[in-house]
Amino acid sequence: MNRTVKWLAAAVVALALWALAASAYVVDESQQALIIRFGAPMGVAGEPGLKFKVPFSDSIVFYDSRLQTLASPAEQVILGDQKRIEVETYTRFRISDPLRFYQAVGTLDQANAQLTQMVSSSLRRELGEVSLRSLLSPARQQEVAIIEKDVADKARALGIEVTEVRLHRADLPLEASQAIYDRMKSERQREAKELRAQGFEWAQQIQAKADRDRTVLLSEVQRQSAITHGEADAAANQILSAAFSKDPEFYKLYRSLQTYRQALSDSQPMLVLTPDAAFLKQFRNGPAATSGK
Repeated sequence: MNRTVKWLAAAVVALALWALAASAYVVDESQQALIIRFGAPMGVAGEPGLKFKVPFSDSIVFYDSRLQTLASPAEQVILGDQKRIEVETYTRFRISDPLRFYQAVGTLDQANAQLTQMVSSSLRRELGEVSLRSLLSPARQQEVAIIEKDVADKARALGIEVTEVRLHRADLPLEASQAIYDRMKSERQREAKELRAQGFEWAQQIQAKADRDRTVLLSEVQRQSAITHGEADAAANQILSAAFSKDPEFYKLYRSLQTYRQALSDSQPMLVLTPDAAFLKQFRNGPAATSGK
């Protein structure tokens, strides 16, 4: 009898411990717990600590209460000026209402898919009304704020609080970037050709001006040289005239000697002349005697 009572008491204790273990659960500080009873949500355990549920009938679904980041894949968007850009966004959100979240989407993967669709729809609608110039200006912050507000309002019905939506990257597509690069390269090459042509034209103008200045300078120098040479010849003639007027016979003798020097130095080794040639007058007669001296 005592042994039966002991076994029964042990069974009761074991059953109680099992029931206690099956009914107890712990909510972490970073979690929220949703109590599901026979498939129907019954309540939310938002405070951290040790909690209890009804064994067999209750199940617990845990949701992360911290901020989470959703990085959307890159997608092409047509702007208001019909230009295409590739946009990547990221969204930061938290589960604010586990019960509504469970009823609307159920799982985090489904929530990410819904949020991605919301962000894409709002992004296309808003950016489809702005130009690329506006998107690259400070007005971009205003457009992003409108997208964030629109997504936050829609996500609230899913039990999600959206705290931030930002453009991670907004670039032209690769083919458009290559086309722009090629156009910029062609433009720079055209400008380089224009600058070379302009430089060649300037060089021709500078060369022509230099040649013209050189010609003018040489003409002026030659004119001045001719004037100086003429003046020198005139002065020499005046000196010769003055010398000739003082002693004409000596002047004739001096001129004859100069003539002999030039003629005989440039002639051949033999010079044939007649005795009565005028060229030999000075040799034949000698210098005339000067009177009074």
